[in-house]
Amino acid sequence: MGSIEIIGAGLAGCEAAFQAAEAGVKVVLHEMRPQKRTPAHKTDAFGELVCSNSLKSEQVHSAPWLLKQEMRRLDSLLMRAAEAARVPGGHALTVDREVFSREITNAIQPHRFIEVRRGEITQIPRSGIVIVATGPLTSEALANEISRLTGSHRLYFYDSISPIVCADSIDFSVVFRASRYGKSLDGTDDYLNCPFNKEQYETFVTALLGAASYEAHIEEDKIPYFEGCLPIEEIARRGRDTLRFGPMKPAGLEDPRTGRWPYAAVQLRQENQRADSYNLVGFQNHLRFGDQARIFRMIPGLEGAEFVRFGQMHRNTYINSPALLDSTLQLKSDPRIFFAGQISGVEGYAESIATGLVAGRNAAALARGEEPQRFPRETAFGSLCHYVTHADPRHFQPANITFDLLPPLDKPTKRRLRHDKKARHAEVCRRAAEAFEGFRDGSSASLYHEVSA
Repeated sequence: MGSIEIIGAGLAGCEAAFQAAEAGVKVVLHEMRPQKRTPAHKTDAFGELVCSNSLKSEQVHSAPWLLKQEMRRLDSLLMRAAEAARVPGGHALTVDREVFSREITNAIQPHRFIEVRRGEITQIPRSGIVIVATGPLTSEALANEISRLTGSHRLYFYDSISPIVCADSIDFSVVFRASRYGKSLDGTDDYLNCPFNKEQYETFVTALLGAASYEAHIEEDKIPYFEGCLPIEEIARRGRDTLRFGPMKPAGLEDPRTGRWPYAAVQLRQENQRADSYNLVGFQNHLRFGDQARIFRMIPGLEGAEFVRFGQMHRNTYINSPALLDSTLQLKSDPRIFFAGQISGVEGYAESIATGLVAGRNAAALARGEEPQRFPRETAFGSLCHYVTHADPRHFQPANITFDLLPPLDKPTKRRLRHDKKARHAEVCRRAAEAFEGFRDGSSASLYHEVSA
């Protein structure tokens, strides 16, 4: 039985390593930190989260929930780590970053089938089974190697990081606790909300539009933003009211002092289990740090904010997967090589973990002399892999898991449920669970339970 080399100890790489090792296959896990740093990572920990601390919605019958349920059904290491590191986050699965990384490290480091090697890899091994899971910040040398291997040009988009503020610098006489429309998995008010009146909002937008952004220094970096993760200054440029219908949407947030929704609102989400810091939800940006401090202290309740971290932008590398990968995540031109995580063309933490799980299991199968598996198209796994390997390669952009990626309902069902969106989503999830059950040749009961906080 062969071994597997995995390049990258981020979310996808760690999940792939665990899945393969649990199958009894020897794994060598390569991580370039601390010998070589990235612009965004702050530690040497495995599975470090550098953007948000949210793994998206846990709302039953949502697409992110379905994907995470399938991961739990396959005993995902990182889903277990997320549960252990969980902090309040409304309908989202939000985690304490440090606890999350520690849980992953404690499972990976001592595993008898996993060997960890620190140091930069600049070439993909010429023989043996390899999983490339280098994440959004692939080093320049390895990116050049991937470009040589695939015969395609590298593709980049900017990804972004939201600011974090100290809890004890928030003015709680202004900020109020609430979840949108009072909805929360455990019935609590999980978010802090900074309310704006119209004058405050207009002043804030004017300042934001006049702020200085960091400029790209080389021509190849001047590329479009990922539409699912726009910086707030870019949103503001698309219309003065655009923020009020995006990250500053006030709908469903009743200010207890007025009994009304504010004109606009910034939501703060708990960053760790100690509740000593909060991130500004949806406030990823590419502003200079001085302007961030000045403008974000115009947010009601954050006038004295102390920043643990300012927002940043970093370059994200991904391959043109539809032209290069099979739905097993194998490279068509060299099937011993798999790609997983954001470099494979998915966007988001859960999606990266899911592709790592698929690549790890399929690489282990290959190492054992078995055929890699294709997940049913009706499942979240199958649809995510189908998108990154079957989208139009001429216009390929990374994607989060959404119901749009799953096959549509048949016409009679769609017609019968045309006035009930929730029922349509529930039916898609039921169909996915049924397909998943058949794929696993066992009961899907554990896939379909509602996870408690």
